[in-house]
Amino acid sequence: MLINKSRFITWLRPVSSREQAMAIIDEARALYPDASHHCYAYLLGSPASAQAAMNDDGEPSGTAGKPIFNVIQHKGMSDVLVVVIRYFGGVKLGAGGLVRAYAAAAETVLAEVERVESVPQCTCQLALDFPLEQRLRHWAEQNGAAVLDVQYSQRVAMTLRCPTQSLADLESLCAAEHITLATQ
Repeated sequence: MLINKSRFITWLRPVSSREQAMAIIDEARALYPDASHHCYAYLLGSPASAQAAMNDDGEPSGTAGKPIFNVIQHKGMSDVLVVVIRYFGGVKLGAGGLVRAYAAAAETVLAEVERVESVPQCTCQLALDFPLEQRLRHWAEQNGAAVLDVQYSQRVAMTLRCPTQSLADLESLCAAEHITLATQ
């Protein structure tokens, strides 16, 4: 995207942690080391317990990271990082121009992406008797859980990735069938 001779390159990445976001920002800096600015914003988690950060990377305060963040919020997205890389073109944009440029860069990339609903998941370790394995596999299939691993010894050791909203139902099943359950 070109605005008054300045070139803007925008990255959008899914992230689940601050560390992951910072690694991607470092990657952008390494890939575009001669860029004037590497501004970003990210929002992690649900709106009720969100973790967020933004950075203007040398642009005047509030003219880059905040507009990017506002677009993410306005779109109702979370667990995303937007990095806008700017190559200065020799024409100063002014504070208002910078705000509009960074917001437009974020808006453009977020408008192009297909949104995917995120379903909170947890990992469950189960220990069960052999006759219960098929019943548990059926429960997993019916409840959107995925069998990640199965080990056989004196009992079946199964690892599931389970939607958090189905965890209470799984706990009830485990209690009724004497299945040992541990969650992570």
